[in-house]
Amino acid sequence: MFSEDTKQRIKVSGIFLLQVYKIMTGTMLSIFLPQNCGDQMCSLSDNYHNSEIYHRCVLSWNCFSAFLFICSYLIELYREEWCVKYLDIDNNYPDNSLKHIIIKEKVLDKKMDQLNIYYFRTLSVNTFVYCVNILLTIKMMNDNYYNNSTISCFISFSLLVIMKLYNSLNVGYQSVKNDKMMSAYMSEFVSYNVIDTDYVLKKYNGNKNNRLEDITYFEDSNDLEENEDDKNFQDVNEHRLICKESSVVKEEEIIPIVDENKNI
Repeated sequence: MFSEDTKQRIKVSGIFLLQVYKIMTGTMLSIFLPQNCGDQMCSLSDNYHNSEIYHRCVLSWNCFSAFLFICSYLIELYREEWCVKYLDIDNNYPDNSLKHIIIKEKVLDKKMDQLNIYYFRTLSVNTFVYCVNILLTIKMMNDNYYNNSTISCFISFSLLVIMKLYNSLNVGYQSVKNDKMMSAYMSEFVSYNVIDTDYVLKKYNGNKNNRLEDITYFEDSNDLEENEDDKNFQDVNEHRLICKESSVVKEEEIIPIVDENKNI
């Protein structure tokens, strides 16, 4: 019904909308955090219209941090759209095969490098600004602390943004370092395809090979040794049987057969 590119665009759009909510609550902390207004908790409107100088400074920095996140998202979405349009995912090829293929297309190679560099640099600046945002918010929380919900909301909102920054920075850094195009939205399940190293070391007496073909080789070698032992045992038995038959023949040749009916 839908093409693969359309499915990828729908998935990216859905994840983007969820992340926008996390980013807005995680950056505009001066508005969304529970704060003290006399004997009651401040509403969102009270937090926004708070005329205290430090509170207005924190709100301004919150807006600046949110603006940088919007810029990062614009670059990120453009980068994802470019990937959907010009690149594809094929499980028959390794993850690092793109840099050996795209080098033949100079225009695409140059564009990919530009997008990765812009994306990573924007995220680096964004990370610094958000760290300052966290420090300013901690001072504001100390001045307008309401109850434990202030701390719990601060930790929850901050962790959502920090996880987003960590994942995006990792994508940007790996893309620039390894000259590839990692998606910031689409991920896949991991498939275990080798034997655990500790298991191999324990079973095969310290051998450090942990590839599946090595394990198969070890097992085939054991089977081969067993087969050779069986063959040797069989050869010994056959040799004994031949020797026994030979001895019987020789005894018949040496000892004459006496006919009882013959008169001597």
